[in-house]
Amino acid sequence: MLRNNAPFLPHTIIYLIIYQAQIGVKKLKISIYSRKSIEKLLEKDFPENAVVISFYDPPGKFRDAEYRPVDYSAKTNCIFQAALHDIDLAVLPKYHLTYETYFPEVDDLAEFIFNAKKEGKDIICQCEYGESRSSGCAAAIHEYFYKDGIKIFADYRYYPNQMVYHKVYDALERYGIENDVIRESGE
Repeated sequence: MLRNNAPFLPHTIIYLIIYQAQIGVKKLKISIYSRKSIEKLLEKDFPENAVVISFYDPPGKFRDAEYRPVDYSAKTNCIFQAALHDIDLAVLPKYHLTYETYFPEVDDLAEFIFNAKKEGKDIICQCEYGESRSSGCAAAIHEYFYKDGIKIFADYRYYPNQMVYHKVYDALERYGIENDVIRESGE
């Protein structure tokens, strides 16, 4: 529809819509850390605008009695900690787990991630070696929000835990649907 006999310029309209969509959108900065590297960071300049997702080994025969999760209390209270075995689907029965009972806190984690994004926070994903659980979580966040989670799978420094990836991605999907969230990709 033309107004005042002005020419229709579709490129101008599209440009304005895209520009408006990008205003106020801060892409999440998602970092992956090992226990050793995060403990060094905690001694120095821990980022002020960050929340932490920390995976640690559950108590049991694979950990000694002195083992504890990383203590973030001196630097932040914006933390989500989960005791989670670094295992794959094939060995779940050896741990008396099923896919459904593995990582029962994942829906709470999805809400934590959405809140961090809403508040403009950066996300630190941390696990024992910074290779598997934390990278699986980071890949799921990247994939859900930006459709680029494959870059973590393609990075030879990481071996993303596929169960963590799928559990987190599926929980983000559920949370997004239940709360009518529109992703930056427009989905």
